[in-house]
Amino acid sequence: MPKVTPGPGPDPRPRRRVLGWGPARGGPGAPRALTPGPAMRRGRGGVGGRPPFVRAPAARLLEGEETEPWSLSNLFKVTKLIRGTGTESPALAEDAQPTESEKEIYNQVNVVLKDAEGILEDLQSYRGAGHEIREAIQHPADEKLQEKAWGAVVPLVGKLKKFYEFSQRLEAALRGLLGALTSTPYSPTQHLEREQALAKQFAEILHFTLRFDELKMTNPAIQNDFSYYRRTLSRMRINNVPAEGENEVNNELANRMSLFYAEATPMLKTLSDATTKFVSENKNLPIENTTDCLSTMASVCRVMLETPEYRSRFTNEETVSFCLRVMVGVIILYDHVHPVGAFAKTSKIDMKGCIKVLKDQPPNSVEGLLNALRYTTKHLNDETTSKQIKSMLQ
Repeated sequence: MPKVTPGPGPDPRPRRRVLGWGPARGGPGAPRALTPGPAMRRGRGGVGGRPPFVRAPAARLLEGEETEPWSLSNLFKVTKLIRGTGTESPALAEDAQPTESEKEIYNQVNVVLKDAEGILEDLQSYRGAGHEIREAIQHPADEKLQEKAWGAVVPLVGKLKKFYEFSQRLEAALRGLLGALTSTPYSPTQHLEREQALAKQFAEILHFTLRFDELKMTNPAIQNDFSYYRRTLSRMRINNVPAEGENEVNNELANRMSLFYAEATPMLKTLSDATTKFVSENKNLPIENTTDCLSTMASVCRVMLETPEYRSRFTNEETVSFCLRVMVGVIILYDHVHPVGAFAKTSKIDMKGCIKVLKDQPPNSVEGLLNALRYTTKHLNDETTSKQIKSMLQ
């Protein structure tokens, strides 16, 4: 295999076979060779006389281009954002600490994320007032049963209000992160490498969002309780009966909450709308700054999951779930923001590869994520979507 000298002097770093992703030039199974082009021979774009590929960003590897093994640190820098629990590797186990320039946004988002686990615990333990509601409906003249049902529903609606208000806080946090991770003059990949703490927070928001929606979709009690609350409140108003709990959730807030919970995936809808609004409000910012940030994150997750070398570093299955949720989350946001979406041939996201990664997991663990792609994306059913991709999601 030809070798490329990265600088005028000998390179002390160990040299091993380059990664051979894709068809080989020397026959089946042979690794790709690095052949220096004119730009590399002249050193254009390099630093200190080195050719450009020596400082290749993580995106070059994600797009399947060759790079030296020691340049995998570029990938590890970006993949800190998909670190779960455990000690996958020295680089991935490090907690991404905010730099001075990140601290303001980081601290604002951190306040929101600190409450995320509590929200999920409350949602997971949400049992609903189905029994009390059925009893009240079956015996409309029994005042005690009516009071019992109302007394059971009011505190539950207080929880639903807390979930809804958290979605508004999460939306504000996402918009702050988008502003930081897409600003000029840096490219999206440079942002993900420079602002690793913010990138990790972005991933944690998506992870929370998919977990919340998975729990909500499997809990019909939420909408049943809230529908009963609104019907009963309306009846009380007509009869001029004072309603405990009305001050907590007034009519205007109840309307907004009703729209929120009517969505199959309310948190994803909130974040999709927020991302779309962010792009439309920042017309001076190229849309590629946002879509490239999302597609790079999707590629990082896909590569980590489909490459045995990286997958073997995961010592905890929750890390796999984390990567899968983040990957699906950024695909959905990309599909809502990009003019032609994530499924078109021109998309920067390898949708076939991402769907294959999902289908390679145990079916019961990813059905919710596949449904999110089926039912919450915007462009899946467009004519530009290939029949193969549509059939993969059937």
